Amino acid sequence: MNNDMVPVRRALISVSDKTGLIDLARELVAMGVELLSTGGTAHAIREAGLAVRDVSEITRFPEMMDGRVKTLHPMVHGGLLALRDNHQHRAAMAEHGIEAIDLLVVNLYPFEATVAAGADYQTCIENIDIGGPAMIRAAAKNHGFVNVVVDVEDYAPLLDELRAGKGATSFAFRQRLALTAYARTAAYDAAVSGWMADALGQSEPRRRAVAGMLAQSLRYGENPHQSAAFYKDGSVREGVATARQWQGKELSYNNINDTDAAFELVAEFDPKDGPAVAIIKHANPCGVARGASLCEAYRAAFRCDQTSAFGGIIALNGVLDAATANEITGIFTEVVIAPGATDEAREIFAAKKNLRLLTTGGLPDVTAKGRIWRQVSGGYLVQDRDNGRLHLGDLKVVTKRTPTEAELNDMLFAWRVAKHVKSNAIVYVRDLATVGIGAGQMSRVDSARIAARKAEDMAAALGLEQPMTRGSAVASDAFFPFADGLLSAAEAGACAVIQPGGSMRDAEVIAAADDAGLAMVFTGMRHFRH
Repeated sequence: MNNDMVPVRRALISVSDKTGLIDLARELVAMGVELLSTGGTAHAIREAGLAVRDVSEITRFPEMMDGRVKTLHPMVHGGLLALRDNHQHRAAMAEHGIEAIDLLVVNLYPFEATVAAGADYQTCIENIDIGGPAMIRAAAKNHGFVNVVVDVEDYAPLLDELRAGKGATSFAFRQRLALTAYARTAAYDAAVSGWMADALGQSEPRRRAVAGMLAQSLRYGENPHQSAAFYKDGSVREGVATARQWQGKELSYNNINDTDAAFELVAEFDPKDGPAVAIIKHANPCGVARGASLCEAYRAAFRCDQTSAFGGIIALNGVLDAATANEITGIFTEVVIAPGATDEAREIFAAKKNLRLLTTGGLPDVTAKGRIWRQVSGGYLVQDRDNGRLHLGDLKVVTKRTPTEAELNDMLFAWRVAKHVKSNAIVYVRDLATVGIGAGQMSRVDSARIAARKAEDMAAALGLEQPMTRGSAVASDAFFPFADGLLSAAEAGACAVIQPGGSMRDAEVIAAADDAGLAMVFTGMRHFRH
C-alpha cells in the first residue's frame, strides 16, 4: 500500500445530483485535472464552458440500453483498480492503452427518493444504479492511489486537501473517503433489499440490512462513559429526525429518545378532534390531556404529575401559541416539540436559553407501517411498529353494567396512552386527561397501586378533597392475570376498565368487576412496550 501523497491528474465525474458540480469541475480544471464524464454530467460541464472527455471516447464503446451500459468496461475499471506501484499492472495499462483515473466523483441514481415518492415497481427497478456502485467499490478498494467522493458534502474537503497538497492527496484522506464510499454502497444496497422485501411481502427475508446517515455526534450516550451518535434513516416521516431546532443547546441521546417518545404519543390524538399535550419523562408519560386549547390541555396534563414533569419533554399536536408558551415556562422543561410555533411563542421561549424548541411541520402517521430494531447479544430483534388502533365498535362489553358515553371516551383515551407506557402499564383517565400512571413494574397490581398513590400525592399537593382517580376510567396494556390488579384500580376510584382480556381467569376478573359495580370492556388487543 502506497502511503505517499498521490497527485490527481485525471478525474471521472458522473453524478445524478448536480449540486455543486460546476464549481467542483471548474476548480479541478484550474488545477490542471483532466475531466472524464458521462451523459448528462458531461453535458452540464460542457454547458459551463469547461473541457471534458466522454467516457465513450476512452472505452471506444457507445453508451447503450438507455444508459444501462456505459462505465462497465475494462478501460474504466482498469484505470480505477490498477496498482500504480505494480510493474505488471503498469505493463498491462501500457499494453491496452488504459489511462489511470485518480479521482472518482459519483453519486447514485436516486433510488431512495424514488421509493419515498411512491413510484411503481418498474420505476423503482429502473432507479437501481449498477455502474455507480461498481466504480465506487473499485475506487474505494484501490484507495492507496485513488480518491472516491460519493457525497456533495465532501467536495469542499477534497478541494482543500488538493490545495494543501499542491494537487495531491494524503493516504489518510483517501482512507476516510473510502470508508464513506463503502458505507454509501452498503446503505444503497440496504435500501434496495429492504424495498424488495416489502414489495414481495417478505416480512422475514433471510438477510436484513439497516443503514443511516450521521445527523449528529452526541456528547455521550445514556451515561457520560458511553459514546453515542444520532443517525437518520432517510425517512421523510415527521419527527425528531426531521425537526428544525430553533433554540437551545444540542440535543442529548436521552433528549432525542424522550422527544421521539413524546411526539409519537401526542400523534395518537388527531388535531381535528382537538388540542392535545403529552409530557414525557424517561420515555414514559407523566401527563397527557386534551383540552379546548393547547394551554388548557397542558394545564390538565401537568396536573397529573407535577413532580415528574420537572425537566420533562413536552409534545403538542398543534401550533405552539403564546399562551401555552407562557404556561410551559412556569417550570424547567428540557424540550418542546410541536408541528409549528408562532413568532410570539418563539419570542417567549427565547428568554429560556436552555429550552430546546423543535418544530416538524406535521405529525407522524401513527398508522404507518415501519419496523423497530433492537440489538441483543449476537443479533437483532426486528418487529413491525405497533400501529394498532381501536374504535368504539371494536370494544366488547363483558360486565353487567354498560359504560356511559363519557366512560367510553375516557377508556379509549386511556388505551391510546397505555400503548406508550412501559409494561406493565396502568393508566387512569378522567375527562380526557390522565390522572394517574403506573409504568414499568414487574407486577400489574404494583403499577395500579403506584398510579393511585401518585394521584393521592397530587391531590394533597393541589389541595383537592380526593384523588382525581375517583370516577376515572382505567386502562391496562395487557390482561389482568388475577382480580387483585382490577380491585386495586377499583379502590383508587376507577368506575370503568378497558383491557385486552384473554386470561385463564377472565371469568374471575369479570365477576370481581361486577361485584364492584364496574363497567369493563375487552379489546382483544394488547400493547406491551418493553
